[in-house]
Amino acid sequence: MTKKAESHLSRRERQIMDIIYARGEASVADVHGAMEDRPSYSAVRALMRILEDKGHLRHRAEGARYIYMPTRGRREASRSAMRRVLSTFFSGSADEALAALLEASPSGPTGEELDRMARLIEQARKEGR
Repeated sequence: MTKKAESHLSRRERQIMDIIYARGEASVADVHGAMEDRPSYSAVRALMRILEDKGHLRHRAEGARYIYMPTRGRREASRSAMRRVLSTFFSGSADEALAALLEASPSGPTGEELDRMARLIEQARKEGR
């Protein structure tokens, strides 16, 4: 899958991918039922076929229906999405993104979350990142 194909998902295609990542796998009916402001069933089916053609989904037959699953793992997809967010909104700046994330949290990070962030930062320093 190319970066160009990955970055050019429509709003509906992203919505479908979000649902499938959340569930791990899903049929067209599962995705259709989970969508807010849903288009027709046939539109969802067509979009899922397009996502498969783009290389984002694959399927297996289960009786008369197809079960779709992502072609990339959730971790890989989340890193790719984060790179897109960093590039689009923060000019590639991880510290600006982290500051925005901390400010956006209504209750602020927990002590455990701050400790984990500190460990990750220290690890990145040791690895020269």
